[in-house]
Amino acid sequence: MRAFLLIPFVLACFALSPEAQAICQEGCLTNQNTVLGDDALLNNTAGFDNTATGFNALLNNTTGSGNTANGADVLFSLTTGTNDTAIGFNALYSNTDGFSNTATGSEALFYNTTGFDNTANGVDALAFNTTGAANTATGQTALYSNTTGSANTATGVGALNDNTTGFDTTANGVSALQNNTTGFNNTANGYQALASNTTGNYNTASGQGSLLSNTTGRNNTADGQNALRDRQPRCCR
Repeated sequence: MRAFLLIPFVLACFALSPEAQAICQEGCLTNQNTVLGDDALLNNTAGFDNTATGFNALLNNTTGSGNTANGADVLFSLTTGTNDTAIGFNALYSNTDGFSNTATGSEALFYNTTGFDNTANGVDALAFNTTGAANTATGQTALYSNTTGSANTATGVGALNDNTTGFDTTANGVSALQNNTTGFNNTANGYQALASNTTGNYNTASGQGSLLSNTTGRNNTADGQNALRDRQPRCCR
């Protein structure tokens, strides 16, 4: 008898569980929106031309338009942002009203909130960017720590990995300018070029390992493999 009394209680708990409450969205909605997945685009009110595929994709979007989200929890926090594209688990997860961002890879641009015109390709690329704009990161953890730095380009695994607020900096190559934090207007081409630079500015390094040990020096130019690799160049004003 007691077992029969428990049945309604169990069914009630199941009905209230998050899994049971999830609403499977599928098909073409109003305003040219397309969805497929549990709770995808669930809270949309006036947004149009959105595509959401995956669990919780674009869940909180209300008036944002022209967005594409493919993957679980992709563009989860977006409310009014426009023309964002995110592919991969948790990509652009925290973005609220940032616009014209592209994130491809798990947790790419994860913490971005209002930053715009950013492109991140690779797992954790530009993961910590919040308000930085016009950054391009290609490769796993490229520009990983960037928060507010803008107009940076990083190509290669770990390129500009530690950059936080540095701007107008270009790093091409695995671990190029890896330790740069606030340095700006630096250019590094090649594996580990300017890898140790932290706050140095206006440096140019071309070639594997060039200016490798430079940390705070500025206005230095090194051309060739291992050029000025093992010494701290004198700062030239």
